[in-house]
Amino acid sequence: MADTDSRSVRDAAQAYVCVGQIATAHGVRGLVKLRSFTADPAAIADYGPFCDEAGQRPLALRLVGRANDHFLAAVDGVADRDGALALRGRRLCVPRSRLPEPEEEDEFYLVDLVGLAVASADGTAFGTIVGVEDHGAGDVVEIARPGMPSVTLPFTRACFPLVDVAGGRVVIAPPAGLDDAPVDAAARGRAHG
Repeated sequence: MADTDSRSVRDAAQAYVCVGQIATAHGVRGLVKLRSFTADPAAIADYGPFCDEAGQRPLALRLVGRANDHFLAAVDGVADRDGALALRGRRLCVPRSRLPEPEEEDEFYLVDLVGLAVASADGTAFGTIVGVEDHGAGDVVEIARPGMPSVTLPFTRACFPLVDVAGGRVVIAPPAGLDDAPVDAAARGRAHG
């Protein structure tokens, strides 16, 4: 997989891909510390200007150094610590179309998974990928299933032995115990009530 991070649930052709994130302020002159998720971490500024996942709130920056495992960046229009602190946690996104195409056949951006059909190894339809998230322990894939609750599975080779982005499909090997029966919403409400 390419070394970018995606949190989009939109059509991949119009998706925005997170290529970095502002961690916090650095010093009193408006610099920020940021993490890069790009294949070449030092090239993150080359992808700008940045926006949020909806393509809003434009932001331009330039790298000015390093501080331990973070890059230091000057953000256009930010000249003090308060302005830099206001950007803490800000995700740096770019349109998917601005990223280079993966070089290897088995490489892809996580955003490219959104919209792919999911089927079992025997070809039985399972659903459609509607999102890819990372909650700190690795990527997870959300799969919408017609008439059933969606499921979220870890994005591992064990669960997803085949990813065919060009063919528009993913083969799934769901973990044992994944219940395929429709869930009665009223019963679920009582159980969690």
